[in-house]
Amino acid sequence: MQRLRSAAAALFGGGTGTVFALLIVILAGIFAMNPGFFEGPSLMAFLKQAAPLVILAAGQYFVIVSGNFDLSVGALVGAQVVIAARLIDGEESRTVPVLLVMLAFGLTVGLVNGLITTVLKVQSFITTLGMLLVLYGAIRLWTGGAPTGALSEAFRKVGRHGIDDVPLVGQIPWALLVMLAVGAGAILLMRTRFGRIVMATGDNDLAAALSGARVATVRTAAFVLSGLSATIAGVLIGGFAGVSAQVGEGLEFTVITEVVLGGVALGGGRGTALAAMAGALAIEALFTLFNQMALPATLRPTVQGAIIIAAVAYAARQRTRPAAVTAPATVSPS
Repeated sequence: MQRLRSAAAALFGGGTGTVFALLIVILAGIFAMNPGFFEGPSLMAFLKQAAPLVILAAGQYFVIVSGNFDLSVGALVGAQVVIAARLIDGEESRTVPVLLVMLAFGLTVGLVNGLITTVLKVQSFITTLGMLLVLYGAIRLWTGGAPTGALSEAFRKVGRHGIDDVPLVGQIPWALLVMLAVGAGAILLMRTRFGRIVMATGDNDLAAALSGARVATVRTAAFVLSGLSATIAGVLIGGFAGVSAQVGEGLEFTVITEVVLGGVALGGGRGTALAAMAGALAIEALFTLFNQMALPATLRPTVQGAIIIAAVAYAARQRTRPAAVTAPATVSPS
């Protein structure tokens, strides 16, 4: 029993080494099923496909570690792709202006989520669930239920192409380079004063506020970063997969699963950006293993749900155990 507890603590306790160990185990399973997966072109294709999820995990990490949720990221990704196709409509000259519109829209959605949560004191779960419905409804109203227009080749280049004729791997996808840049930025940002305040806010927002931290500002900024990451992911997904009515559906739950698998506490205050992104790679590798084993795709939501429930249950147990131990010490002698 003690070994099981130790294993659970390692898995859900924010240990970067543990989630990488899990990733290695999954990759070993893929290698056993299909050794050709680790050939350069196949590995690069896997990383290209995983890049948007890793970027979304980086953005969701800031929100969750600050003590909130962002359920609107999937709808925002879908909205960004539909907006891009409708506004560009195949015209190369419109690519850069539309990218700027997408950036402004993503930041605005994040800002609105943050302000409603912090200023109006609405639970982030309700706020972002409402935003999810607003985005889905608005896009369906605008497009008549079916995406219209087309993405330009310049827009799709980042998600689809890369640096060609590279020895051993053939092509280094631009999506991989964007993923590495976003990941490095997230890790470095958490090493700044902002990152320390985000962590302190998620751990105990009242104590952080009493120490002089601008809790509302930091949490709003976390939502803005999540909106930014969803915009970047939308550009990559649009370039890689094209435009469809299903773009972005369910991504919010996949990303939350990835983050908690990386050991980030759902209540906030614990976890690293590197582990969250490793969790995204682990989930993507796990689904690849499912494909190799010819398991039904319908199994994926079950696995995601089991991971989230296990993480929440373990976090709740960890919160109650210290209280049970320390409670007698708070009683003053009569």
